Amino acid sequence: MSTHTVLGREVQMPVRIRHARAFMATYRVPADAAQRLIDYSGLRVLRVPRDRALCILVFVEYIDGDLGPYNEFGVSFMVRHHAAARDGGLADLRALATGKAGVFIHQLPVDGDFTLAAGRGIWGFPKEIAEFDVNHEGGLRRGVLRQDGDLVVDLSVKSGLSTPGGRGAGTSFDAYSHIDGLTRCTAWEMGPSGMRARPGGVELRLGDHPIATELAGLGLPTRAPMASTVDRLTMTFQDAVPV
Repeated sequence: MSTHTVLGREVQMPVRIRHARAFMATYRVPADAAQRLIDYSGLRVLRVPRDRALCILVFVEYIDGDLGPYNEFGVSFMVRHHAAARDGGLADLRALATGKAGVFIHQLPVDGDFTLAAGRGIWGFPKEIAEFDVNHEGGLRRGVLRQDGDLVVDLSVKSGLSTPGGRGAGTSFDAYSHIDGLTRCTAWEMGPSGMRARPGGVELRLGDHPIATELAGLGLPTRAPMASTVDRLTMTFQDAVPV
């Protein structure tokens, strides 16, 4: 078991999140444009039919975890695992269906100094401080993100139908990050419950912030083929490994 010192405090691995909640929208975006955006990582986007990539926008509230309470907004892309023997076509779809793909965390604003230091120092997550106004209650979840007073995104997600048994299958997509010229891979396990999903039901407004400009370059806002809400989420993060 490894230990990291963050702002004078010891953090033991693995890091556990005992209670979080989230809502997210998944978009199909042009694969070539998405690839150009993440070329710096050395990773390759998963390509789904019609030469599209999957871009996920998510607001997460961390309520009880080893890094304390905080809010987070993520822009991520489904990518091929760095150790995958095959890629393209059916191999990409099979990896997505069986949990053998990866999630590349491209943007990750947060509202806490400790989680920023831990995220960047332990895993290389590209965390930056931003301002959050988020509602995780009721049939319409909404998150407004600003940085230095400038609007980044305003995302609203309507609650959908409960997944069978009210639970989502635990997932184990590895998480990828890149800062300071280094790409890292982190084993990341999630256990969602109280999960609801639906096609559509998303409203996205972009500001003039550089993150918003990147999203507009992918063709957003457009119709999101899938929206999800999770009332309770547990997570476990292992140490990051350079790739």
